Parts: sequence; structure tokens; C-alpha cells
Amino acid sequence: MKRYLLDTGIMGDFINRRRGVDDRAREARKQGASVGTCMPVVGELFFGVEASQTRDENRKRLTRALSGIPCWPYSREAAEEYGRLAAELKRIGRSMQQIDIMIAAIARTLGDCTVVSRDSDLTEVPGLPVEDWAT
Repeated sequence: MKRYLLDTGIMGDFINRRRGVDDRAREARKQGASVGTCMPVVGELFFGVEASQTRDENRKRLTRALSGIPCWPYSREAAEEYGRLAAELKRIGRSMQQIDIMIAAIARTLGDCTVVSRDSDLTEVPGLPVEDWAT
């Protein structure tokens, strides 16, 4: 099954129904794909909730959105892939935030997974399909 992993910025668009991201997700699901996110992204989203002025409202919206999509874990397999990927990026002289490497590692371990992101760093990960649904 085709999977789309929404990163943090795109999840914000999905939750707030901006830039047509929710429409793209709905269309992908109609075509049989799974559209979800991963636990490192969930952590970043809850950080955003806690740092906001409207915590209660934002927590409710986030919780509601997360209840309707898969949230893929950071598994042992993903941790091993993280190690391989971080070493590969270091060898080729590419620096990247650790959380982005975690997201890429999770996507690689899921198989047939495209990361949906506005973050151009992820396009630098060898062999990782990346799309921007907010364009």
C-alpha cells in the first residue's frame, strides 16, 4: 500500500485546512493510499501546542486530527535506519536536523512511502521520495 507521511509543517496545514493539503490527503485515500504522520512529528506538534497562547483549543484540534490518521512509530528498525542514514549523510557532507533524519528513517522503513514536506532538507536524502502538497 502506498503511504504518505506528513511532516510537521504539512500536518499544520492539514489540521488547519490550509493550502489544499486536506483535499490532497482525501484524494490520496480515495486512491487507496494511507495518509498519516509519525511520532517525532507528533512530538513537534505537541511542542507547538504547549508553546501557543491557546493551548486548550489547539490540543483539542490536534487530538481530533490525530485520531483520524495513522501515527507510525519510531521503531527499532527505524532507529537502525537512522544510524545508517545519519552516517551516510555525514559521509557526503550533508548536515540535517536529527528530527528530519528520524522522519526520513521512518519513511524508509515503511516501504513505498513518500514524505510530504515543505522542508527542502528532506529532498537531499538519497532515495527518499518527497512531495510538497502545499504548492
